[in-house]
Amino acid sequence: MSQPLPQSPKPEFTLIHVEAPPEVPAQIAVDLGETGIPAGLIGYEYRPLSEAVFLEGIGERGLVAIATSGLFGRIAVDVATGHLVQIPKIDSARAPRLVNSDLGSFNQCVAAVIARFPFYADGDEDRYEAVAEELRDLISGIDGAALAHDGFWETFCDDVAMGAYEDWDAGATELDWVMSGSFA
Repeated sequence: MSQPLPQSPKPEFTLIHVEAPPEVPAQIAVDLGETGIPAGLIGYEYRPLSEAVFLEGIGERGLVAIATSGLFGRIAVDVATGHLVQIPKIDSARAPRLVNSDLGSFNQCVAAVIARFPFYADGDEDRYEAVAEELRDLISGIDGAALAHDGFWETFCDDVAMGAYEDWDAGATELDWVMSGSFA
């Protein structure tokens, strides 16, 4: 029998510095160590890895995975472009989807989204779409490319528009429950 998830802590923006193995290109390793990555976002959409992982053979020059995204996905730095991308799973044939133009933009977007949280109160169904639009404006104001079709941030905002982040204080969100696999 499934147990309910414990309440997720209220998100707080913090940067962490990530070690990179020797096969990670030097500039990306420096960026991860000096600039850092967010310690978290909200729910399970982004969970940082304890160490960056080089994924050779994906993209033009490989990817450097820095976080999980959902059940099987990864958030990674594209070595060829410096873009942050999302892949649905490591062995996926689907092309990586843009998250942000660079690590700095990603950090700024995460900080802005967390600063705007909680998004709405219980019973605020009439505000869902308006809040999602506010987030879209915040994110696109930081990085015009971040709201790519079916991308990380567009999907995140769509979840906000559907009310996936309502009732935060009462425990885990429905999205947390689904992402955890507890429904099985």
